[in-house]
Amino acid sequence: MHQPDITPRASLYYTYRVHPHFFSATEPSRVPVTIVGGGPIGMVTALALARHGVRCVVLQAEQQVSEGSRAIVFTKRSQEILQHVGVADAVCAKGLPWRCGNSYYRGQRVFRMESPVDEDDRFAPLINLQQNVLEGFLVDAIEREPLVELRWGNKLMGVTQDDNGVMLDIDTPDGTYRQATDWLVAADGARSTVRSALGLRFEGNSYEGRFVIADIRIDLDLPTERLAYFAPEWNPGNTVLMHREPDGIWRVDYQLPADEDVEHALKPETIRERIDAQLAMMGLAGKTWELDWCSVYSARALTLPDYVHGRILFAGDAAHLLPIFGVRGANTGFQDAIDLAWKLAAVARRAAPEALLRSYTHDRVGAAREIIEEAGKSTRFMTPPTHGHRLLRDATLALSIDHAFVRPLFHWRTSRAHDYRHSPLNSPDDDNARMHAGPVVGAPLPNLRLGENDYLYDHLGAAFHLLSFSDSPLNAAVQDEIAKWRARGIAVTVIAFAPTRHAGVPGADLTLYDATDRALQKYGATWGSAYLARPDHHICARWQTLDADRLATALAQATSHSARAFQE
Repeated sequence: MHQPDITPRASLYYTYRVHPHFFSATEPSRVPVTIVGGGPIGMVTALALARHGVRCVVLQAEQQVSEGSRAIVFTKRSQEILQHVGVADAVCAKGLPWRCGNSYYRGQRVFRMESPVDEDDRFAPLINLQQNVLEGFLVDAIEREPLVELRWGNKLMGVTQDDNGVMLDIDTPDGTYRQATDWLVAADGARSTVRSALGLRFEGNSYEGRFVIADIRIDLDLPTERLAYFAPEWNPGNTVLMHREPDGIWRVDYQLPADEDVEHALKPETIRERIDAQLAMMGLAGKTWELDWCSVYSARALTLPDYVHGRILFAGDAAHLLPIFGVRGANTGFQDAIDLAWKLAAVARRAAPEALLRSYTHDRVGAAREIIEEAGKSTRFMTPPTHGHRLLRDATLALSIDHAFVRPLFHWRTSRAHDYRHSPLNSPDDDNARMHAGPVVGAPLPNLRLGENDYLYDHLGAAFHLLSFSDSPLNAAVQDEIAKWRARGIAVTVIAFAPTRHAGVPGADLTLYDATDRALQKYGATWGSAYLARPDHHICARWQTLDADRLATALAQATSHSARAFQE
């Protein structure tokens, strides 16, 4: 019988809440979607599905949110996704925004990275917030959402599937029960029970470098910027990273000697000795601090080759394991979640064929492999896996003291929004190749500042979005085509950018005023141009001029209703 710990976890900054567990003495009714794993990726997936009108159940083995800070850095794209599910305001109110990172060697700053900031960005390039705090915000959002049921203290024990659905065997503190579901999303982390049950294996590389992750409470008069120290005297040949977190907490990640065992590394006296040495190196000897939480991390760059297995789909760490360097783990998982949610929702509501789910694997495995290639470069620099790599890294460090040309090699290749330029959902006959400015097909829509605390993303919902740059009424044939797709269950929202103040462009759901042509320039458009974006905000077609036939082709392609999409 599953018995999760019901003693509230200890923390210097966060008050843990123990939630009552769920148990059903009889088999509950079948649900459209069940999500295994109540971490950030599972909860964001659930909230995104609910926005599309799909009811789901989330199984969480524990009865409280995760222990410790874990993932702490979230990108601008992740903040846009968190806005989509209703928690970005809470994240921004609590989190610490930042944009700069510094690399040090022998007491000298040898590289400074500054993430670009655009006047149209609502969110900072990066924001620091502990994962347990974020999970609390997501739990609050789920408690307000009637289409999502979060079952605490429910541990998946077994899974079987057929062509019609999945049967789950679930253990709880009061016994076991079975749950039938049409679809199962495995968001149950690095040690995924679902992945093991299916006998699936990752492909990729694991690295030897291991890091202690320690959260300490300390008063440091330093800005919120990433700090990286290479080969400090107290930890020769290794790397130390530091981040400020809310509530007076600092994250210190330091690489372990290759031959050290985890038990010794996590002894309180070992941690104290090493953090004191790091503070002394920074000129902060004798500074008092308290340990909140610690763990050990190993760098891995792994992915499943396929995220769709019958009626079981994988997301987050259950689908891939990515190095922390460049803040890729949770940030990549959030992009899985928003991509999967709209596609699974369309299939679950029978508005699109199951073939649409093939594009989830195509788009997200492609993203994971690209990230693994990028992350591998950062990881090999942070934790050289061979003697040869170490020689090259050490030579770079030595040269960086006096030679600026080598310093860009310190760049840690921050996680970014993936471009689905080769997605099978992109339109086959739009004008992308003929448009030489603006966001390309596959890229996420650029945000636009429309006014004081008013941005384009504030107006995006759970739908395809047709952005029209014209104050002329939407063509009647185009309006008829949109009505047909809406009748099939595919939501399409029309946003018109007009050059003059307009009571409302006929045929548009929302009209926005673009007197200075800022939107036009941002999108590389001319009056008469149009963009079509998927519900995950990625562009799937753009035109110099729009007509009903090409819109129909683009929507058919983007929902896998076309013959070409079925062949991908």
